[in-house]
Amino acid sequence: MKRRPVLAALVLSVAAAGCANVERSRDVANPAVPGEVLAAQVCSICHGIDGNSVSPQFPRLAAQQQEYIVNQLKNFRGHGRSDPAGSEYMWGLSHQLTDKQIGEIAAYFSRQRPKPNAPGDPRLMALGKDIFENGVPAQDVIACASCHGPKGQGIGAFPRLANQHGDYIVKQLDVFQNTQGRPGTPMEFIVHLLTGGNKEAVAAYLQAFPD
Repeated sequence: MKRRPVLAALVLSVAAAGCANVERSRDVANPAVPGEVLAAQVCSICHGIDGNSVSPQFPRLAAQQQEYIVNQLKNFRGHGRSDPAGSEYMWGLSHQLTDKQIGEIAAYFSRQRPKPNAPGDPRLMALGKDIFENGVPAQDVIACASCHGPKGQGIGAFPRLANQHGDYIVKQLDVFQNTQGRPGTPMEFIVHLLTGGNKEAVAAYLQAFPD
C-alpha cells in the first residue's frame, strides 16, 4: 500500500543525484539546469521522453497545452493541487522549480507528438463521442468540446484530452466530482451529476480519439 511514496522517493533521489554537467543534470533544485533538460532527464521517468507515458498512472503530456502544463506545475509547487496521485509525486519534484524552468518544461512537452491508441468498444465510444460533442443535457452536463476543443486538442488553460489514458481521465473526473483536490476550475460543477457509465464512455472515446 506504500508503493506511491516509495516510487516518489526513488524519483526524488535520482533527481537529487544531479550531474556536474547542467545539460545532463537531474538536479531539480538547481535553477541553472534548463527546464528542457529536466523534462528529458527527470519528467521522462514517469511521462516518457516524448510525453507518451506507458502507465495510465501518469498522464500523457505530448502536445499538451503549454499554458495548462505551466498552471499545473505552479499549482503543484504551491500545493494548490492536492489530489493524492498528483501531490505524492509532484509536490516534491516541483517545489524548487523556477518559473523559467516550468515554462521550458511546458514548452518541451507541448511540442511532442502524441501517439494514437487502439479503438475500444464501439458502443461505448459512440456514447462517449455523443457526450464529448453534445454533453448530457438531462444532467446539465455541457459538451466537453466547448472547452477542450472540437478535436480534444485543448485551448490554452483547458487541457488536451485526445489520446489521454482513459483510466487517468476517469480518476480525474472522480477527483473533480468527489473531492476538493483540484480547486479553481469549473469542472466540479460541470461533472457534478455525471454518472460512472458516462465517465467511462467519454474516457474511452478520448483515449482512442480519431485523427
